[in-house]
Amino acid sequence: MHSRRWFSLLWLVAAVAAVLVVFAACGDDEEEGTATGTPAGTAAATAKATGTPAGSPAAAVPELEDGVLQAGSDIAYAPIEFFEEGTQNAVGLDIDLGNALAEELGVTAEFTNSVFDGLITSLNSQRFDVIMSAMTVTDSRSKEIDFIPYFSAGTDILVAAGNPKNIKGVEDLSGLTAAAESGTIQEQQLKTENDNLKAAGKSEINVLIFSENPLAVEQLGIGRADAVLADSPVVANDARLSDGKLQALGLALESAPYGIGVRKDSPELKAALEGALQKIMASGKYDQILKDWGLESGSIQQ
Repeated sequence: MHSRRWFSLLWLVAAVAAVLVVFAACGDDEEEGTATGTPAGTAAATAKATGTPAGSPAAAVPELEDGVLQAGSDIAYAPIEFFEEGTQNAVGLDIDLGNALAEELGVTAEFTNSVFDGLITSLNSQRFDVIMSAMTVTDSRSKEIDFIPYFSAGTDILVAAGNPKNIKGVEDLSGLTAAAESGTIQEQQLKTENDNLKAAGKSEINVLIFSENPLAVEQLGIGRADAVLADSPVVANDARLSDGKLQALGLALESAPYGIGVRKDSPELKAALEGALQKIMASGKYDQILKDWGLESGSIQQ
C-alpha cells in the first residue's frame, strides 16, 4: 500500500514538471512574438502587420506603413474638393486624384477636412501625410514644405451678373470691396494691389477675408462685396451654380501649378507619389479624371 502511494506520488511530480516545461516554452515563444510583432522572414506577415501589401511601392514609405495615405484638405472649394450636398461624402478633382494615387501605391486615401490657412502647420505637425487642397506652389510655401505639381490654374474674378461695376481686372477694384479666402494666393494678390494703389495715390480695395470660399461668395450674393477672387475653376463653378445671378470674368491671372504638399522630412513619400503620378498620367487615368470634372485645360501635361 505504501509503495503504491509512493509510485503515485512520483508519477504526479513528473507530470507537473512536464507541464511546467511546456508552459515555459510557450512563454518564451509569446515573448518573442510580442517583440518582433510578426514571424521573422515572412513578407506576407510583415504586410499584414503594417497594413501595406508586400512588394508595393508604399512598402518602403514610413508614412504609408498603416496602409493609408492621410491627406489634409479644405473641402469647400468646388469643383476641386467639396462635400456632396447634404452629406459628408467628399468629391472633386483632388479627391479622385488622391484616390488614384493611393490605389497605384496599394493603399487607401483618407481626406481630413481642415481650414486652408492652417494646412501647412498641420502637415508639419504630422496631423496628416500630405496636403491635397488646390494649393498653389509659391516660393514662400516651398520654404516650409515640398511640392509635387499636378494641375495648373490662375485667378479669376466673380462679379454680379452683368458686371455692373465694369470690373476687368484686379486694378479695377480700387475703391470697391473684394472678398477672398484666408491664406490663399488671392488674399496676397489683393494685398499687393493695395500696395500698388497706395503708392499711386489711389483709393485702396476694401478687402474682406473669410475662412472658406463659400462665405466670400455669400457676401457677393447679398451685395456686401463687389467681387470675389478665387481660382479660375472655382469661380467658374460658383457662377454656374448661381442661377444666373453671378458671372465669371473668365480670367486666369498669374497661372501657376497646384502641388501636393509633402513634409521636407518625407523624401520616400515624395518619391513614391511622383512615381504614382507619372504612372496614372501614362495610363490615361489622369486625363480621364480631369475630363470627368471638365478641367482638361488645367492639365500639366499640356
